[in-house]
Amino acid sequence: MRFASLGSGSAGNATLVEVGQSRLLLDCGFSVREMVVRLARLSIAPEQLTGILITHEHDDHARGAFKLAAKYDIPVWLSYGTFKMCERYIPDAHTIRIELIDSHTDFNVNEIGVSPFPVPHDAREPTQFTFTDGQSKLGVLTDVGSSTPHIERVLSGCDALVLECNHDRTMLEKGPYAKPLKDRVGGRLGHLDNQSAAQLLAKLDNSKLKHIVAAHLSEKNNTPVHAKLALSTVLNCTQDWVGIAEQTLGFDWRAI
Repeated sequence: MRFASLGSGSAGNATLVEVGQSRLLLDCGFSVREMVVRLARLSIAPEQLTGILITHEHDDHARGAFKLAAKYDIPVWLSYGTFKMCERYIPDAHTIRIELIDSHTDFNVNEIGVSPFPVPHDAREPTQFTFTDGQSKLGVLTDVGSSTPHIERVLSGCDALVLECNHDRTMLEKGPYAKPLKDRVGGRLGHLDNQSAAQLLAKLDNSKLKHIVAAHLSEKNNTPVHAKLALSTVLNCTQDWVGIAEQTLGFDWRAI
């Protein structure tokens, strides 16, 4: 199993998970043209994608998914609530294969085992995922305002984890956002700050962890240094061991 990011942040998100010849795209917050360019950086053509998963309906995660799916005949998996909120993106007279999922029911996409789980976020039916090849486990958690015991159970024992570190609390408080937006971002249904992400990480079984990547960093309310410091302190590792999913370049393939 290996995974990579095509970009992470408020301007667009997309993550790739590969097992053998199966390749799942988790979210697609970029245009079709931009996705083709970003996929090429990872030596992947859109025709090689097995499927697309959508976590929730916000533009930076879903706006390009259905156009990409329609153009390259790629099936899409998402919750019913996300589907209803994404109908505005779906091209007329489409032939896209759309698979509705339950956020508590595991499923397989060819060689990739997929385990969805619900998260608190200001969307209709937001879902995050873990992935497995039968031996290793990758967890992805972004766009979540607060942790839950279920999230902590699901993410324990991961071999690799992509974890939201959206903002630094002090930077958000003193930053340029209007107060309603600050309240939304920092609220229970918003985004994880560095310290909350670190507190969540500390509750997990990290005995198998080989990769940790901080994701969905705010360009105005966070820095890689802040995120690395928070997570490395919990793991008692060097800051260099903590990866960053960048907005422009994401991160290159990491093998588990």
